[in-house]
Amino acid sequence: MSKERVITIARQFGSGGREIGEALAKELGIKCYDKELISLAAKESGVDPEIFNNVDEKATNSLLYSLSLGLYSFGSGFSADRLPVNDKLYLLQHKIIKKLALEGPCVIVGRCADYVLRDNNNVVRLFICADMDYRIERVVSVKGVKESKAEQVINKTDKSRANYYNFYSGMKWGESENYDLSINRTKLTVDQAVGVIKGYLKATE
Repeated sequence: MSKERVITIARQFGSGGREIGEALAKELGIKCYDKELISLAAKESGVDPEIFNNVDEKATNSLLYSLSLGLYSFGSGFSADRLPVNDKLYLLQHKIIKKLALEGPCVIVGRCADYVLRDNNNVVRLFICADMDYRIERVVSVKGVKESKAEQVINKTDKSRANYYNFYSGMKWGESENYDLSINRTKLTVDQAVGVIKGYLKATE
């Protein structure tokens, strides 16, 4: 990749967005960050990773969120320790994502990364989706979800991701104008989807 670009991936549950992100990173010879962001946040804060894992990509209902808008750098004098764990994780991941983007090209999955890096001119924002039948089949085979519960789990997870993104970014999750490239990978293998993304990267060098 001639340009040192950071690639962010938002994804519908069951679309295989994480899998595509990992394959793309491997193909490009760069790092991919997904659940690793939780580990990094836990290490920096000293919080049990399991606590963060339980609230990952879930919005808070706290009124304290309004205060967090000016706290991204943790330099306002307000103690982040007083924030609900959802907000604390978001702020930590926000800080880590900014740092990773400065360190070099990488792929970042979820966590409002496209919004966090909105002022960076080297970011490519992707959205991965798929037809419901495909996603049902995938969460049953890959995630081990019962077929009778699959659509319910998919809708619940998508709603949670949308609420998280909408809440922290003020934008609408999945809306095409928020992304540079949206891919419906229902009829695409992982390798084919990676090929489409590489083609886009080459075309926009």
